[in-house]
Amino acid sequence: MTGQKRTIYVAGPLFSASELSFNRELAEHLHNAGHEVLLPQDSCPPFPDIIASGRSPFEALEFVFEKDMEMLQRADLLLFVLDGRVPDEGACFELGYAYAKGIDLVGIKTDSRSSIDGMDNAMLAVPLKGRVAKDINGVLEIISDLETKT
Repeated sequence: MTGQKRTIYVAGPLFSASELSFNRELAEHLHNAGHEVLLPQDSCPPFPDIIASGRSPFEALEFVFEKDMEMLQRADLLLFVLDGRVPDEGACFELGYAYAKGIDLVGIKTDSRSSIDGMDNAMLAVPLKGRVAKDINGVLEIISDLETKT
């Protein structure tokens, strides 16, 4: 367990079974390390269910956005999942929002793909300040290092 309990928002893709499972695994490890974890996939029902409840497609989008923003505003650390051919566009927005709000940022990238000569896009890499781990143990080490610097 790390010393300081953090409220961690997991920003990443959540549209396939493997993505949902990976996010859940990250959340479990973070929780076991003593942190509160905010998973957007748990913030509201699946999109088709929201529409089936009587909302228009745009109202459903607004509902999802509002739920995610409520959670993100509670976070003091954002864990950005960089895996995928390109990073998830929703997670990119969340990273930018968190950066603007001064929320600590940490990345995890288990995927070797990158967009620019082995590097990630500057709009992702610079806010993360090199704090990108290859696995959950690395994430926990970075979080612990952040705690010692505050």
